[in-house]
Amino acid sequence: MNTQNRRFNVAVVGATGAVGETMLSILAERDFPVATLHALASERSAGGEVAFKDQQVQVQDLATFDPAGVDIALFSAGGGVSKEYAPKFAAAGAVVIDNSSAFRYDDDVPLVVSEVNPEQVANRPRGIIANPNCSTMQMLVALAPLHRAYGIERINVATYQSVSGGGRSAMEELGRQTGQLLNFQEIEPQRFPVQIAFNLIPHIDEFLDNGYTKEEMKLVWETRKILGDDAIQVNPTAVRVPVFYGHSEAVNIETKKKVTPAQARELLESAPGVVVVDAHEAGGYPTPVTHASGNDAVYVGRIREDFSHPHGLNLWIVSDNIRKGAALNAVQLAELVAQEG
Repeated sequence: MNTQNRRFNVAVVGATGAVGETMLSILAERDFPVATLHALASERSAGGEVAFKDQQVQVQDLATFDPAGVDIALFSAGGGVSKEYAPKFAAAGAVVIDNSSAFRYDDDVPLVVSEVNPEQVANRPRGIIANPNCSTMQMLVALAPLHRAYGIERINVATYQSVSGGGRSAMEELGRQTGQLLNFQEIEPQRFPVQIAFNLIPHIDEFLDNGYTKEEMKLVWETRKILGDDAIQVNPTAVRVPVFYGHSEAVNIETKKKVTPAQARELLESAPGVVVVDAHEAGGYPTPVTHASGNDAVYVGRIREDFSHPHGLNLWIVSDNIRKGAALNAVQLAELVAQEG
């Protein structure tokens, strides 16, 4: 970072949530040059404390906070909060990095993955940068190098998404139901429409008129915007699985130029943010528990030719949805902003 003598006033909006807490941790881990940290949340969480480095920071009420003087604001408090408050922070001079879907599809708001299209950070006429959806994020860290080298025409993807993507209440429901079922007790779904413990739910977010869910369509819309290619076809299915942390994706791509598994491995082994785990043996592949959870990388394995298509390739992609899928990328975007001076 070329701003060694510059420190930044940073606000974390949604500081008491799972992603907000991870943002604070990653800011500390990566030694982001923070002058003053403002931890912000709703009125019901105000007055409490959150940990940052070796200190406790008091949580302030977002509704009454004055954003004047904030340089960078990291938002992770939901789309409604972002729509109301992000423009106010931007108008006061802050660069807003928003983790919700509130601005992702606006033409004048860049949608950025730090390893894929970092140059777009500077293209922010409204002072707002959008963080992509977690499932899109990890997929494109792995697929962008292949697209640039071989040209991806179509992506078939089934996501297996952990409950942490649904927030703290979703994790609590999985834990509660697991305990109840192991003790032969009746369960009553609350956070999910049906039982999540020991089950799979092919439904994330609301259903749209075309029969897909909004979570599935995010993979379509965001892939095209981030890669700058509206011709890419994406066929998604999103599934919630009884895993606490880490999203997994079974991905099949069809490319303009044929890519062999060996070529793909070589390319991905040198790609930023990617770790290839692809041994043809038991345990020689990444899983959300053994590799992704608590780590920053996007892990890729099970790289193999699709013998049903002349230009097809299969991959298995795993990453921690709270870290790389949300908090880490937001901090990496903040680092890009800081490098501008």
